[in-house]
Amino acid sequence: MSTDLSTTYLGLELAHPVVPSASPLTGDIDHIHALVEAGAPAVVLPSLFEEQIEHDAMAVHFSIELGADGFGESAGGFFPQLDDYNTGPEDYLDLIRRAKAEVSVPVIASLNGVSSGGWTLYAQILSDQGIDALELNIYRIAADLGLTSEDVERSYVELVETIKKSVDLPLAVKIGPYFSSMGDMACRLADAGADALVMFNRFYQPDIDLETLGVTPNLVLSDPVELRLVLRWLAILYGRVECDMAATSGVHEASDAIKALLAGATVTMMASALLENGPSRLTEVRDGMESWLSDRGYDSVEQARGSLSYSSVPDPGVFERTSYMKTLTSYVPTW
Repeated sequence: MSTDLSTTYLGLELAHPVVPSASPLTGDIDHIHALVEAGAPAVVLPSLFEEQIEHDAMAVHFSIELGADGFGESAGGFFPQLDDYNTGPEDYLDLIRRAKAEVSVPVIASLNGVSSGGWTLYAQILSDQGIDALELNIYRIAADLGLTSEDVERSYVELVETIKKSVDLPLAVKIGPYFSSMGDMACRLADAGADALVMFNRFYQPDIDLETLGVTPNLVLSDPVELRLVLRWLAILYGRVECDMAATSGVHEASDAIKALLAGATVTMMASALLENGPSRLTEVRDGMESWLSDRGYDSVEQARGSLSYSSVPDPGVFERTSYMKTLTSYVPTW
């Protein structure tokens, strides 16, 4: 008898818990079809960036206003209104419309904004297109030295509260791990309305070009070792935070997805492994998960989920401290 791989994420019934996360692959309808054919139970579209939308709109606005003051007759409306131009998230909205029309799995949009007004406006725009859920991709570097940790944390919580009130959609929140108290922050986000936490956002580090003396982007795909941090917090939070949890960053093989499931993940998400190996890797991970669970007598993913979490440990802090000491004291030098 095969293991039941079905799961529920953000209230959506999924065939299994291996989901393609936001990446260039999910930003193209042909690739979306390929992922669904490979067994993707849902797709998370790439992030719609508020800055990109504002840049496009302002670029057109600048071009139509250039020289407007040089001719008296133009000041009263010679140039077309900005609304007549196809600015804003039209390509993204078209992708949503095509995905909703052409594939049968849930479509989750992703939004990455910088201002409360921008987040709310674009969340409503995306909601109007019939998306099944929304993922807030919060990518913020607190470079203002006057900001306190409480300022930063409050901004996250208030943002989630605002978006949750503005749209009637399941809401996932993708965050980074760099909070002083990740557990408290997870609880606050769930209380604010997050239906799921996506752990963790990867903060890309720029490099310096010594020839040009310029700052250059430096995109490095994830490595399975990054999953360890995710596993730690999945295990700590499972059963103690009232929301779903998605594991992302470092899921490359079936073994990675299985570990995340055992630690407490509702779903596991993949991007780098799919970019490197193509949609077939998703099929391999799903089949590998099913084989492992079946061989060990699990009836369902629900039975396996969280079985290696901290939920049965009275004091997770003590458990973690013991593991830390054991790790350091057990290492044997090779020379």
